[in-house]
Amino acid sequence: MDTAELPDPNPPQPDSAIPDPLNNPYTSLNTITHDLSDLQDLATRGAWKSILDKVGNARSLKLLTKPHEHLTYLTFNVLALTKLRCPVDANKELETLLDGEDFNTPQFHYQNYPQHYPNMKGNFVPFALRWLHAYLPYSLGQRMKALDRLYTLIDFIRSKTLATLMNPSKDLWKRREILVLNTIISHHLSQKDFKLCLDLLNELIGICGDDDPNVLSKLGYVKMQYGDVEGAKKAFKSVEGMITSESEVGLRNLVSRSKALMYIVEKDYVSAVREYEECIERDGMDMVAMNNKALCLMYSRDLSDAIKVLENALERVPTVALNETLVVNLCSMYELAYVNHADIKRTLNNWIARVAPDDFDSTCTRT
Repeated sequence: MDTAELPDPNPPQPDSAIPDPLNNPYTSLNTITHDLSDLQDLATRGAWKSILDKVGNARSLKLLTKPHEHLTYLTFNVLALTKLRCPVDANKELETLLDGEDFNTPQFHYQNYPQHYPNMKGNFVPFALRWLHAYLPYSLGQRMKALDRLYTLIDFIRSKTLATLMNPSKDLWKRREILVLNTIISHHLSQKDFKLCLDLLNELIGICGDDDPNVLSKLGYVKMQYGDVEGAKKAFKSVEGMITSESEVGLRNLVSRSKALMYIVEKDYVSAVREYEECIERDGMDMVAMNNKALCLMYSRDLSDAIKVLENALERVPTVALNETLVVNLCSMYELAYVNHADIKRTLNNWIARVAPDDFDSTCTRT
């Protein structure tokens, strides 16, 4: 998640005299919360330090007048601190807010502030804040605590999904369930808990359906990691079978990248490069294909072309290509290819300092 979501309270009771402004699609962002559109814009641009300044300024000038505004700004502040790799400070904000309690206490309910929210009921905690509360322990090295909170969050989401079966917000809660399940799967995958990942992916298929190409591709990837090559091929083949003459580039590239992975398993790097080149030809901003093409060239002992692929990507579309994984790979190639790699990496680091968003980890050039 890159930006904090708007507060998503329970809908007011049918006899409410005033509609819920936080759940009204026709309400402007700045009507909901002071300068909310500015915060959203800064988050989209990765200007996390500016968000910290804006939140601090709003608090010091007492520009936030309603409880949900304080909570929305706190959400952006915690998100910005997390993005800037300051999890201790982010966690301190949350601990101060909760003071040992949870998000279900009266201080987070509309009915506790009738002067601000007449005739309104429900909880106004932004979902993004619940997600950050669950995710933060992982950043602090507390993996089990993070997983406990994520599973608790899944239970909370499913209770909402059941309560909104005939409600327009059902799809919103379904998307949130998918988000949290994917986060849990990523945690388990990082620990090589492949069996558990497969179980969770089958759950995800139950939610998304067996025709979701992204979920099926992830299933194939995990099966491949697990050593079930035939199972991986079957999953990837299912995705390939979804392609029609009208299929979008995204689906076609997903299939090509899956084929390339199978070639890599077989150490057929030439065929893998060919698949990645087809992806790049269809979509010049497919950074996964560019990064993996460069790696395949490196494995083929063609360091010169591998370096050119990554350098060209950074030069052509820096806002898209500039991520830590790609830069780490490029620096590793520099070390293999050049005696004066330290000077080259220093030049790269100086360029990154000028163009990178606030949350880019510049230490990745020090491999």
